[in-house]
Amino acid sequence: MTARERQGARTGGAGPALEVPGDGGPGPDAARPGGLAGLSRHRRWLVPLLAALLLAQMAAAMVTTAVQQTPTIDEPVYVATATDYLHEHRVRYNPEHPPLGKLLIAAGVAVADPRYDPAYSGTQGEVGRHLLYESGNDPWRLMRWARLPVIVLTLLFGVVVFAFARDVAGDEGGLAGLALYAFSPDVIAHGSLATLDVPAAGFVLTSAWLVWRARLRPRLCLPLSGVALGAAVATKMSALPAVPVVMLLAVLSVWGADRRGRLSRAAAAAAVVAVAAVAVVWTAYLAVDPRLRFDPAEPVPAVHGLRGRITDLLPLPPAYRAGMRVQFGFENQHWQGFLFGHLYTGARWYYLPAALLVKTPLGLLALGAAGAVLAVGLRRLRPVAPYLLLPPGVLLAAAMTGARDLGTRYAVFVPLFLAVAGACVLTVRRHRTRVPVGLLVLLVAVSSLRTFPYYLPYANEAFGGPAHTHRLLHDSNVDWGQDLGRLADRLRERYPGERVWLVYKGSGVPSYYGIDARDPRGVAPERVHGLLAVSDSAAAKARGGLAELIASSRPVGEVGHSVTLYRR
Repeated sequence: MTARERQGARTGGAGPALEVPGDGGPGPDAARPGGLAGLSRHRRWLVPLLAALLLAQMAAAMVTTAVQQTPTIDEPVYVATATDYLHEHRVRYNPEHPPLGKLLIAAGVAVADPRYDPAYSGTQGEVGRHLLYESGNDPWRLMRWARLPVIVLTLLFGVVVFAFARDVAGDEGGLAGLALYAFSPDVIAHGSLATLDVPAAGFVLTSAWLVWRARLRPRLCLPLSGVALGAAVATKMSALPAVPVVMLLAVLSVWGADRRGRLSRAAAAAAVVAVAAVAVVWTAYLAVDPRLRFDPAEPVPAVHGLRGRITDLLPLPPAYRAGMRVQFGFENQHWQGFLFGHLYTGARWYYLPAALLVKTPLGLLALGAAGAVLAVGLRRLRPVAPYLLLPPGVLLAAAMTGARDLGTRYAVFVPLFLAVAGACVLTVRRHRTRVPVGLLVLLVAVSSLRTFPYYLPYANEAFGGPAHTHRLLHDSNVDWGQDLGRLADRLRERYPGERVWLVYKGSGVPSYYGIDARDPRGVAPERVHGLLAVSDSAAAKARGGLAELIASSRPVGEVGHSVTLYRR
């Protein structure tokens, strides 16, 4: 460890291991009145102020989105499960996802204090619908409170992005990375929902940052990295491939510290991370039920072969291992996908990279790719490359082997790591890169603000923007049931008293929002007259009678870039 690194560890300098030019430290001009000394003094409050402003606009975007959207397909299940945790302290519903993310949602549910009938029987989806629409609760109020903890956590992950980028590229890099994160449409979209994707991704990023910091402070940061990793694994099982990656990074962080006892230190570092992660998973289940009971409401499939044997050997709670079997059951099913206008059955390995090209702002793609290349190619950035590239690379490779081509939410960790990687560009000839980096960050901000408040159907300008996303992708990329309330408002305002036919893909109950409509499927096309409203995800998969109805109708409008209105 160099003297500069030791000083940075003591004083909280810009980077734990990288020597970054222009990091805001005092220089030869520090004594010049009105020169860089003034800038350094102002930097003390200017940088936190700008970071706070970026997070404030992100909070405003997420809160606005959260209060306007009706429940998406997965949210009622998570909210009902969180409510069951609060009232019954049992692991019964939604075993395919561990409890931690739903315990977070439960903090908001506790404030809303909804009526709940624990004796109601049914699938987890039916329980969610019963809680929201059949128990005398206000679904708008309940969903607002359920989403709020995820919004807060998403903002805290913004602080991690800022800190990680600042470690790598100084104050300006921290602000650039935070801006890329704060304006990322996918992060805003899913960070404003009571779902698990952003929490799991943010915990993985936090773990990677802490294990990077462990190069200087291993006794503090290695256990904390394991805790963050455990939080990711205790939120979504898709984070499991990150466990060996972070353990390897822990070995890397302590490997060069001292030649004597190098192997023992490396083994201890990996063990600390693993033990802390496993402890967090057990703690999450114990927080729900100290007796660790597991009474699933729906059957858990049996899993045989190598996957079954590995699952049985994991040092994790029985309910967690049962949830893994449910996930393996999902992977054995044949799901329908939709990519660039083509409907197919099964999975395509290139689906997620292709969908990310559509759903990621062009400026973030450019800066993230350039930063990744620089991290590998430049000697002074190479130490951080494994921490920036290995976790998202391994997780993306694992997600690409999955059977469900249903959205970039399965890879929402990519924009998080890209935001930090993009900051690396500012470490190269900063006086020349400031302007292009600033312009690309501005491009991301403008692209994000243009799609407000319709973040779920976002597509970048190269693919036509959010109005064209439904022609390229489906499901949570475009239409996840979020615009039922907006559709109700549109029908009341522009089409009062008209006959309405509705094909809705989502978890909401149309009649609750005042939509009096019939499903045209199963009815002879010549009998369907009036206004036809079709969720774009349903239209993407339309075959037979529905396809005939759409083809013989005239588009007259759209709602939220996710529901199309036709005149018949």
